[in-house]
Amino acid sequence: MNDDTIMPEKQELASLDIADTNRKRLKAMFPDVFMETRNKDGEISEGIDFEKLKAELGIFSDTFEARREHYGMDWPGKKECMKVIEDPSMATLKPCRDESVDFDATGNLFIEGDNLEVLKLLQKSYYGKIKMIYIDPPYNTGKEFIYPDKYSESLDTYLAYAGLTDGEGRKFSSNTPNEGRFHTNWLNMMYPRLYLARNLLTEDGFIVLSIDDAEFKNLKTLVDDVFGEENFLATLVWDKNRKNDAKYFSVGHEYMLVYSKNKQHLLDNKKILREPKEGIEEAKLFIQRLTNKYNNDFDSIQKEWRLFYNKLPNSDPRKKLSRFSKVGPRGPYRDDGNISWPGGGGPGYDITHPRTGLVCKKPSRGWIYPTKERFWEEYDNGRIVFGEDETTIPRIITYLFESSEQVMPSVFYSYAQKVTQDFNVLMGAKIFDNPKPWWDLRRLVSYLSKDGDIILDFFSGSSTTAHAVLDLNKQDGGNRKFIMVQLPEPCDEKSEAFKAGYKTIADIGKERIRRVISRIEEERSGKMQEMKGMLPHLRKKLPEQDLGFKVLKLDRSNFKVWDGRLKEKDGVKNIEHQLQMHVEHIVTGATQEDLLYELLLKSGFMPTEKVAQVTMADKTIFSIAEGALLICLEDEVTRELIDAVALAEPMRFICLDRAFRGNDELKTNAVQTFAARNQGREKSNQIVFRTV
Repeated sequence: MNDDTIMPEKQELASLDIADTNRKRLKAMFPDVFMETRNKDGEISEGIDFEKLKAELGIFSDTFEARREHYGMDWPGKKECMKVIEDPSMATLKPCRDESVDFDATGNLFIEGDNLEVLKLLQKSYYGKIKMIYIDPPYNTGKEFIYPDKYSESLDTYLAYAGLTDGEGRKFSSNTPNEGRFHTNWLNMMYPRLYLARNLLTEDGFIVLSIDDAEFKNLKTLVDDVFGEENFLATLVWDKNRKNDAKYFSVGHEYMLVYSKNKQHLLDNKKILREPKEGIEEAKLFIQRLTNKYNNDFDSIQKEWRLFYNKLPNSDPRKKLSRFSKVGPRGPYRDDGNISWPGGGGPGYDITHPRTGLVCKKPSRGWIYPTKERFWEEYDNGRIVFGEDETTIPRIITYLFESSEQVMPSVFYSYAQKVTQDFNVLMGAKIFDNPKPWWDLRRLVSYLSKDGDIILDFFSGSSTTAHAVLDLNKQDGGNRKFIMVQLPEPCDEKSEAFKAGYKTIADIGKERIRRVISRIEEERSGKMQEMKGMLPHLRKKLPEQDLGFKVLKLDRSNFKVWDGRLKEKDGVKNIEHQLQMHVEHIVTGATQEDLLYELLLKSGFMPTEKVAQVTMADKTIFSIAEGALLICLEDEVTRELIDAVALAEPMRFICLDRAFRGNDELKTNAVQTFAARNQGREKSNQIVFRTV
């Protein structure tokens, strides 16, 4: 090759370099703390002036140098966890059309594989884009917790476990209580996954983690360490059922820890969380029926309203609506609201009674409204009621339908028997132990996300979270997307699941999603049939819903990637073996679609992006995200193709290196063609040309 040959960039086939990304983020904030350093051999590298960084952060050595101890969580293996996080994945996610539903159009994902590798692979595509993460990680019971024996062999361990290799000497194993590193192993498993998960959240994102008593303390401290104690929002209690066989207490609950990615961001943007009061829509319909029945006779409406809600048992969440015991033109209301300033010290202006003309008794803590003008403004708006005379303090009126939102309580009641019955009906048999109540997760997803958000569950089990997202979208017309990640954990051959044809837990999760989709489609079809018999002006158009999911499976890269960890293979030196391997660098059997999805992922595009096949200069080109990325996987490229791509002006163009067939002149011309097209453009708007 001529030394003057200009080469295109090589497409990076590793997952996001976490350490490098963190350094770049630090440099963007504090560029002055970075400096060039030279070692004894004269080699130059970039270093950090830590004393200068401390000064930038207002941390001074004379104050903190002696304080080596700090509050936090530490355990044997924590430092190794950071190495695990920073070690990039060279794996890929292979598409599986046969197991998917509406593969080409859906924005939902089901990923089968070890979630540590998968979370690494999602970093480029989903960094800062996930709104909510829910996980129900394996509890440290000695039965359910499965982990890789060696983190450095995570992909190999997984492939052996999933039956994709012979698995010689590699397996996943249970974390038994008599294992000396019982808690340590669990923490080592959780820490890197939580660290990588945090990267994926939006600044206003949330993570919810289910856990039991065994590891509650450790998990709380661990998440404080990863997310920051200041971002803790709540501990929710999930009350499931009573255990009558317990020796001391019936512990029938679990916990859900809730954290925000950045609580300060929520405060700065005045973000609060609210949900509709339970039964509010039913109450609106009830009042409408009563109004039609009694023709605005509010005494009769109020009597029937009270009769219905007073009869409800105290355990019914709708019972709380009975506090709105009066009914008027604006619906049910209560007029017993406290009008005094919270904490005391409020203003003490005089308010005259509208009927007697005398000054009313004042609340001892002062009025809640800062000025007399504001008080009368609220009165004119129908939000204040006076007593019979000036001897009683005025009260605030609250209207049910004008204050129909509330903050979520911290206790959920879901009885295990009902949850199991619902799951068994859906699946046709008892094939999964202890399924989570999807309606509670639906409520959480509704509370913490909005239309268009992405929800991730990387311990997805039977895909309860996907069920919740699909049903919520059906309910409110939203377009939230889900990503489920599940290890293909084998079902016991004696289990009902295995007898029913499910080989793995992942198989159960995928089938559940299919059945939920089928159920929703049947409901939509029934509604459409109903509307056919209605008058045209009464028909409502059903909102479009994404009723599909794309299955991807973790596997080795489709490209023979240089592996610096190999020292020898069958007596052949590493360098010789690696060079021989790269004579043909595409793995035998890899399809064009396999290559396409790996390049999508490694280029930072979501695997749910719309892919179209177009023809340019008689060559087939894959166009992703409406032409933002163009990929050519043909065995030959031409000058005409390069010119056509340059004219199309994508953000990025990738082709196979072998497609130049050793024609260095064509390769140089291609680089120069794109360079000419990029002249005078901002760097962010230039065409990136890469080969693989």
